[in-house]
Amino acid sequence: MVLSAGLGTRMRPLTDTRPKPLVEVEGRALIDHVLDRLGEAGVTDAVVNVHHHADLLEGHARARTGAPRIHLSDERARLLETGGGTRKALPLLGDGPFVAINSDTIWIEGYRHNLTRLMERFDPATMDCLLLVAATALSVGYDGTGDFLMDGDGRLSRRPERLVSPFVYAGAGIFSPELFNDTPEGPFSLNLIFDRAAEAGRLYGLRLEGVWMHVGTPDAIHDAETAIRQSSD
Repeated sequence: MVLSAGLGTRMRPLTDTRPKPLVEVEGRALIDHVLDRLGEAGVTDAVVNVHHHADLLEGHARARTGAPRIHLSDERARLLETGGGTRKALPLLGDGPFVAINSDTIWIEGYRHNLTRLMERFDPATMDCLLLVAATALSVGYDGTGDFLMDGDGRLSRRPERLVSPFVYAGAGIFSPELFNDTPEGPFSLNLIFDRAAEAGRLYGLRLEGVWMHVGTPDAIHDAETAIRQSSD
């Protein structure tokens, strides 16, 4: 599931004329960075949801060649947020656990592909949700207070109020479809899903190897491109 329907308001004025997934970093659309990475990890099919400048994103997705094959989930009539959009796409995602990834999340890989590590780590016997998390202090373009604490077994818990936590959600995870049972039909955030899994003790994290880049504003594009160029020197 490639979450691509958001309005990208913090990326204005670039998103006045295009969806955020088509904003370019290092000469390539953000969504192409994500889809190529999925293909490299062996993912054969991807669902892309569309809303903001939907025609542009749909045309771009249909013009791609190679893995993964693209299936569209149309949210033109109503923006459903990350959780609601994923819920709507469940019939296209199959019956088993699936990867969900933000279309604007990019990182510099470490020794091994992080999505491959994520899929190998997921254990349905002990977890309902496995999130890729990045070190708060080492991420490029991120100045927040983090999202989660992680224990020695990899189990995640929410950051206590007023504290800075060491890990931030890096925009990719594996989800059991059962987590979406009895969720609202309309818009809701994936935070609802995170909290459900955490309350059951079945929310886990895997630390990203490499450097995560938070490309949330036009200024952050320069920082991301600088980090990418430095990593290839």
